[in-house]
Amino acid sequence: MHGKICYGRKVTRRFAPTSLMLGNIVTGCSVLAPAGMLHELSEGLSVSVRTAGLLITFGAIMLCIGSPLTAWLTSRIERRTLLAATLGVLAFANVASAFAPDYTSLLIIRMVMLFVGALYTPQAAGTGALIVPVERRGSAIAYIFLGWSLAAAVGLPLITIIASRHGWRVVYGEVGTAGLIACALLLWRLPRGLKGAPVDLKTWVDLGRNRLIVVLLAITTLQMSGQFVVFTFMGPLLTKLTGAGSDAIGLVFALYGVFGFVGIMIATRIVDSWGAWRTSVLFTALLLAGVSGWALSAGVYPLMAGSVAIWGLGFASANSMQQVRLVTAAPPLAPASVALNTSVLYVGQATGSAIGGLLYARDLFHSVGFVGMTLMALALLVVVLTRPRRAGAAAA
Repeated sequence: MHGKICYGRKVTRRFAPTSLMLGNIVTGCSVLAPAGMLHELSEGLSVSVRTAGLLITFGAIMLCIGSPLTAWLTSRIERRTLLAATLGVLAFANVASAFAPDYTSLLIIRMVMLFVGALYTPQAAGTGALIVPVERRGSAIAYIFLGWSLAAAVGLPLITIIASRHGWRVVYGEVGTAGLIACALLLWRLPRGLKGAPVDLKTWVDLGRNRLIVVLLAITTLQMSGQFVVFTFMGPLLTKLTGAGSDAIGLVFALYGVFGFVGIMIATRIVDSWGAWRTSVLFTALLLAGVSGWALSAGVYPLMAGSVAIWGLGFASANSMQQVRLVTAAPPLAPASVALNTSVLYVGQATGSAIGGLLYARDLFHSVGFVGMTLMALALLVVVLTRPRRAGAAAA
């Protein structure tokens, strides 16, 4: 009922999804920032590149724990208040990171920040489902997730360039400023009174009994593990394998993000007619093609960059399709299933970055890509096996 009432407001229809999407840009930059400046963090904090990479690994663990726990604790809180408060915490924690005196302090701040920040993406997706008609739910969720594509397309290259010229502290300060702006825009545009279904113990039990949801969560874990084996150390790997400098690395991150933007725009246009399963097959196949290209062309910068562009087409689109499939598979369970999907997404990030760190520390730079390729092949296989059996179930 809340969704119908709020959708009738012109401001909601036109601007509320955009305010939610902008919050995802800040969330994406907060999560991804260390990947774009590992060398600067390593040098500035006097730690190894692998140790700097643990900012991603441990941050992902906190996101994994925080997503379902905070979804349960905050499910009865009005969404506008909840999402604005989450962005406020992200903003101030990024500013605090800019003044962190040492690695341990930065790690603690990041873990607290991401435990709270784990709320944003799943709750934004659930809120998007409340403010649009049912037939537009898939494209709305994909649009809101566009913020992650923009974080990679614009934010990550800028993070790499700014960190190489002005240092990592400036990066954190600017991400914090962007968070304050996004928080103000969300308070301005998102309507009051939006509430989702309360999440209780029975909700989690019902999720565990739904076979499709369990398999979809496994797909998310495989997709993210396969990507983050490589992605976490993409900058240092490019330097080791091709001798690339900061500008060349920034270009690769830009290709990744720009093509991610293109991919999510394509997904937004085709998902309502193709159905989420077909769209998911397409973009997971692109993920596999891109990661495979990276592995097979390791050492040749133009081919590796081109492979990252193909990979980029699928990175945000594939996960947004996971969100759509979870929502359509069991709409009453959507707040919990989307939160749990975000949790296992970060399980994948933590697992992938930990594996990548072990391989990087042992100078197995070429092996990183082949491990990622194997995990992505498994993800595609499972996606194919989840083909809906009924013609009317295409959306799932």
